[in-house]
Amino acid sequence: MGKERLDKIIVDLKLAPTREKAQALIISGAVSVNGKIHLKAGTKFDPSEISVELINQPLPYVSRGGLKLEKALAVFQIDVTGKKCLDIGASTGGFTDCLLQHGAAAVIALDVGYGQLAWSLRQDPRVIVMEKTNVRYITLADLAFQPDLITVDTSFISVTKFLPVLESLLPEEGELICLIKPQFEAGPAQVGKGGIVRDPRVWQAVLTEILQFAAGLNLGCLGLTISPIKGTKGNIEFLAYFRKGVPALIKPDAMEIAELVSQAAEQL
Repeated sequence: MGKERLDKIIVDLKLAPTREKAQALIISGAVSVNGKIHLKAGTKFDPSEISVELINQPLPYVSRGGLKLEKALAVFQIDVTGKKCLDIGASTGGFTDCLLQHGAAAVIALDVGYGQLAWSLRQDPRVIVMEKTNVRYITLADLAFQPDLITVDTSFISVTKFLPVLESLLPEEGELICLIKPQFEAGPAQVGKGGIVRDPRVWQAVLTEILQFAAGLNLGCLGLTISPIKGTKGNIEFLAYFRKGVPALIKPDAMEIAELVSQAAEQL
């Protein structure tokens, strides 16, 4: 028998109903292979030669979104200890929870919706809740403090629509982590059935366009990675790390983008 991805093996063993659920279990540290925790869904094994078990381990954050930001902090080596943060598109609060658990001093949880933030976060004195607030129209005067770091997890809108606002809120060398969702960046003709973008060429075009746009705002891209968990409908998503006024390490025409897209295509 040939080797297969760990997430597929988990589904085949009926330990998870979908690859997406399997990936969530893996990244949360709930999957043991031959007695050892494995955190990479794409690692390949011969199913006949391994023993796979689920460890009773609850999700560490109020939503699975926290696992996405957790990967970004690890891959980009970002220390949020003592930082004041702004979480755009907070929703239930997965990103906010992750920031707090990693030592953030305070988080403004901003969302255009209402009543979605988890009660535990709503009661946390380190959290400032800004609901019914559209990020496109805020200014620094609207915030309780100037954020050292901004995180973004939004839907149904391109991040290019509000990146200029975020740039204006950040101090020099301020940090920005964006979850990039191709399904909300690409044109309608490029989004397939069920709202899923399956064409890697579209992913690459989206990433290139966003990096070009950010560069025009003096936001240098220092890192790109694939989200450890797919979007709700199964879309591949990406995480990008920018700093204001800092030269980009990844340019819009960089080979790293093509290589990342190639890696992401293996997860379809």
